[in-house]
Amino acid sequence: MDVNAAVAAAAAIAGVLTGVIAMLAFRWSERDQKRPTRTSLHTDPVLPPGVDTVLSVLRSSAVVLDEADAVVKASSAAYALGLVRGGKLSVEPMLLMARDTRRDGEIRQVELDLPRRGTGRGEALAVSARVAPLGSRLVLLLVEDLTEARRIEAVRRDFVANVSHELKTPVGALSLLSEAVMDAADEPDAVQRFAGRMQIEATRLTNLVQELIDLSRVQNDDPLEDAEPVRVDELVAEAIDRCRHQAGTKQITMAAGGTADLHVWGNRGQLAAALGNLVENAVNYSPARTRVGIAARRLTATGGDMIEVAVTDQGIGITEKDKERIFERFYRVDPARSRATGGTGLGLAIVKHVAASHGGEVTVWSAEGQGSTFTLRLPEAGAARDRAQQHPADDGLDDEPGRSSSSHPHTSPYEPLPAPEVLP
Repeated sequence: MDVNAAVAAAAAIAGVLTGVIAMLAFRWSERDQKRPTRTSLHTDPVLPPGVDTVLSVLRSSAVVLDEADAVVKASSAAYALGLVRGGKLSVEPMLLMARDTRRDGEIRQVELDLPRRGTGRGEALAVSARVAPLGSRLVLLLVEDLTEARRIEAVRRDFVANVSHELKTPVGALSLLSEAVMDAADEPDAVQRFAGRMQIEATRLTNLVQELIDLSRVQNDDPLEDAEPVRVDELVAEAIDRCRHQAGTKQITMAAGGTADLHVWGNRGQLAAALGNLVENAVNYSPARTRVGIAARRLTATGGDMIEVAVTDQGIGITEKDKERIFERFYRVDPARSRATGGTGLGLAIVKHVAASHGGEVTVWSAEGQGSTFTLRLPEAGAARDRAQQHPADDGLDDEPGRSSSSHPHTSPYEPLPAPEVLP
């Protein structure tokens, strides 16, 4: 009996010990699960409250570093710029700034030029980096991409320099001619000759100022605010009438043809100026006793039909190198001919901006010594109006997919018009 009691007591003690050990093991397991891991030490919960939300709405690329220079938090823009790689800040100057700020608590800012990674292009990525302490252990790095701003600033500087040069030429000529008139006051023939030159330079100056105003207007204004259906036939007739005198002087025949009664949707004044510039260029760069044709037709395209107006000449043509730049402001294929005809180098730039702001495009086909065909494509009135009503804030720059000038339907500038009608 005593033996059985002893066995029972031993079994009870063993059961109690097993239960205690199991309980301790369960508690130990729970504590291990709650203990922070190496990875969890560097996740979002270590950030001060609200910081994560603020970083998610910033336009700047944001990176938060801990005391070991490990990345605690990084925005998607920071990864896109290549600032963070393998959980580390990959830009050494920024890393040194972060260490200095962590040491003394001072805010630092610097502008850097970083190499573009994986693009194969030589230009650098311009950024502005600002480092500030975030709490007692963390450092916040904000990076702004300044590449586009610098490009725009360079364009602005070039534009100002070009405008200054273009204005200086006729103004200087007027000054010299006025002195010549004063010196030749007793010579009526010389005065008349110099006065005629002064009138030419004054006209050139007036045209340059007007085209600068037109370019500024088409860049800053929304043409669809005052949009209306515009008859293509009327635009063509107006462009021909604008160049009738120059064409008559050179015995150039202007012919219009194609599909009649087409309409585009946009600002009538800007569309007339764009088409007029194309026809004027065709006349100015064509030799005497040749032909300039204007043809219009409808093209079926995704998102709505397009109206295509092609202006074809039999002029000097454009080289492949010049084709890439002819729509730049103040760029001239033949500077001597442009100055002789009073060209400012802004006409095609205005055409490009008008086409883009109306949801279209302008392309060129050309062969040296044979001529050129400039094609203006614009959304048809109904399709463009429907798009404008559905997306009032959209300027239409991306409505029509890009087209290559090599796909132009005219294979020869000598056959530009179906069923041409020579206008009186």
